[in-house]
Amino acid sequence: MSAELETSEGVDEPEKKSSGAPEEENHTSCSEVWAVGSGVAGQGPPFPWSPHRPRQLATTALYFTYSALEEEMDRNKDHPAFAPLYFPTELHRKAALIKDMEYFYGEDWEEQAQCSEATRKYVERIHYVGQDEPELLVAHAYTRYMGDLSGGQVLKKVAQRALKLPSTGEGTQFYLFENVDNAQQFKQFYRARMNALDLNLKTKEKIVEEANKAFEYNMQIFSELDQAGSLLAKETLEDGLPVHDGKGDVRKCPYYAAKQDKGALEGSSCPFRTVLAVLSKPSLQFILAASVALAAGLLAWYYM
Repeated sequence: MSAELETSEGVDEPEKKSSGAPEEENHTSCSEVWAVGSGVAGQGPPFPWSPHRPRQLATTALYFTYSALEEEMDRNKDHPAFAPLYFPTELHRKAALIKDMEYFYGEDWEEQAQCSEATRKYVERIHYVGQDEPELLVAHAYTRYMGDLSGGQVLKKVAQRALKLPSTGEGTQFYLFENVDNAQQFKQFYRARMNALDLNLKTKEKIVEEANKAFEYNMQIFSELDQAGSLLAKETLEDGLPVHDGKGDVRKCPYYAAKQDKGALEGSSCPFRTVLAVLSKPSLQFILAASVALAAGLLAWYYM
């Protein structure tokens, strides 16, 4: 199944629906100005660079993503195709992300936070799915939450060490699932619930296709953050570390499946390579701590 981010009615529909409507009516306020804060587009940031800046950007993207996802999950909590997977107490991340945003930005975090272009597209897709094809929410929830549970505690420790964050948990609340006692058991339970959904074959195929799109949206966000840490990413690639060199089975890697289908993401390299290279090189764990939370759903592909 191709992982290509298709130009479909589902992708374009949110823009059609929002045209002509006041911007304040949008579900999740998402500024399209990414370069102002990050300097990614060749502009210098309006404030001095700090080791926490990439983590700010990553946390911001997570905040907008989960705000949209959980809004649509709440909307569809009684929908028969999604209700068995609705676990707000155990899984919802928005409240935790607000705490992290307050830590990295301060009390006025809502005024400072800006949503990247890639995140905006992901948010629009989530809102479209929640309103028009709610059965496809399964794909987005599974991609995000199961990935987060897969590596949350490990990534929390990496972030604390690399960014010298407090051991008391400030700045890493996103990784803390206080109401999940055993992550592995909960993942098994969640997958069993998902597999037991009463869906016809066509709907199941659409969910698989939507999961591939979710992978692609996550990778595009990760690529944006990779640009924000371009110097470290460049060092990683120049080392020529023998990890995920693109010769793997395309049936298992959504990135290379997309790359081979109509030239999707042509000229770019798989973000998995950078992530895994960073994992093997302590001096580059800074960029891992800054952005790997957004690739958690992708890392789950390796481990589940």
